[in-house]
Amino acid sequence: NKQKSELNDALLSSEFGWKAVYFTDNTVLGGYTHLFKFAKDGTVQMASDFDADTNVYKSEYDIQLGSTVSLTFTTKNRIHLLSESDNYPIPALRAKGYLGDFQFLYYGQENGEIVFRTNRNNRELRFVKATAEDWANLPENLVMEQNVIGSAERPLFRLLETNDGTATHKFDFSFSEVTRFAESNSIESGYSVSYNMGVGYTPTGIVVSPAVEVGGQKLTDFTYNDEDGSFTATGTSGVTAVIKYTDNPLVLTDDYKMLLPGQPLAWFGFYQEDYTIDAPTNSPLFFAELEKMNAALPAGQSVESVQIYGNSAIGTFIYYTFVGRTPLQHFVTTTEDPTGKKVILKHKSWNGNTTVATPAFLASFDKYLMDPNGIYVKKENFKLYYSETVYTFTSSSSPFRMTTWKLN
Repeated sequence: NKQKSELNDALLSSEFGWKAVYFTDNTVLGGYTHLFKFAKDGTVQMASDFDADTNVYKSEYDIQLGSTVSLTFTTKNRIHLLSESDNYPIPALRAKGYLGDFQFLYYGQENGEIVFRTNRNNRELRFVKATAEDWANLPENLVMEQNVIGSAERPLFRLLETNDGTATHKFDFSFSEVTRFAESNSIESGYSVSYNMGVGYTPTGIVVSPAVEVGGQKLTDFTYNDEDGSFTATGTSGVTAVIKYTDNPLVLTDDYKMLLPGQPLAWFGFYQEDYTIDAPTNSPLFFAELEKMNAALPAGQSVESVQIYGNSAIGTFIYYTFVGRTPLQHFVTTTEDPTGKKVILKHKSWNGNTTVATPAFLASFDKYLMDPNGIYVKKENFKLYYSETVYTFTSSSSPFRMTTWKLN
C-alpha cells in the first residue's frame, strides 16, 4: 500500500506529465514515444508518435495492487495500439502485434525517473518528466521519420561509421520504416561486429536501443544534419558514430555473374502481395515507381510481380505479371562491367516482337532495370519468411533498389 501511494504521488507530481520511449522488443522493433498527463480522478491524457495521429486522447488508468504494484491503462488509448495482436507491422509478427503492453510493474524511482518493467516480457521502461515542448513538438517526430527513411533525392546507399578515438570502422546500414528497426554489419574482412538496433524518433534526431557501443562508450542519441542527411552520436575522447549516405555500394559482389551468358538458369521474383514487399532493402524510389505503374493501369488492373529470368530456355527476360491483364516478357541481352561489378541489360524485344515499343505504363519503371550504366546484384544475409535466398537488384545511376527471392 505504501508503494501504491508512492507511485500515485509520483505520477501526479510532474507539471507536464511524463514521457516514455517504449521499445517493446529492441531485437525486432523500434521505439514509440508516448506522453502521459495523469489526473487525480483516474484519467490520463495521452499522445504518441505511433502513426500520423499525434492528437491527445483521454482515457482511464488504475494503480493496481497484486503480487506487486502496477500501473494499468484500463480503457483504450494510444498505448493499446502496441498490444493488439491483430495489428502487426510484418507477417513474422502476425497474431503478436507490436509486442507491447498496457500494464507496467512498478520498480521504484531513480534520478527523478519512474522505473517500470513490462508485464508481458519483463523489459525495463522508464518514465521521464515531460516538458511543454515535448507535447508541442511531438508531431516533429514524424517529420524526423521521413528524414530517417530518406527522400528519393538522397543517395541510395547508407553506412554506419564508428570512431573509437583511434580507429574507424564501417558497417552497411539498412532501415525498415514499418518496424523502425535498423541492421548494420561490418564490411571489413575479419571484423565481425554487427549493430542491430531499434530506432525511436525525436524532434532533433533519433534514439536507438540497444546502444551503439564504441570504445567502451554507449551511444544512444543521434542528431540529424539536414545538409547531408547524416545522424551523429558523439561521446568523449573523439568517440563518434555516424549514419551517413554514400554514392556507391560498400561491398561489390560477383553475384551479377549469374545473369551472364553461359550460366545456369537463375530465376528471381518480387511479389507485391507477398513478403518481398516488406524487405528493408527496397528503396523509396522503387515503391514510388510501383505506385506510378499501378496508377497508370486501367481500373481493376495492378502489378502482381516483377520476375527476372537469367539464361532460361527461351532467353533472358524480365517477366511482368498483373492482376486483370496478361503478362509481359521483356527480352534482354546481358553484358558485363567487370570493373564496376555490374551487369548491363539491353532491350531486345517485348514478347519476342522487336518492333513493339515499351508499353507506356511500364516505361518509367522498366528504365531503371535497363540502366545503361548497369545494375548491381547482391545476395542478402537475411530471409523474407521463407527459406529462399534473397537478392537485391540496384540501379547504379539512381536510388532504385528492388529485392527478390531466388526461386530456383
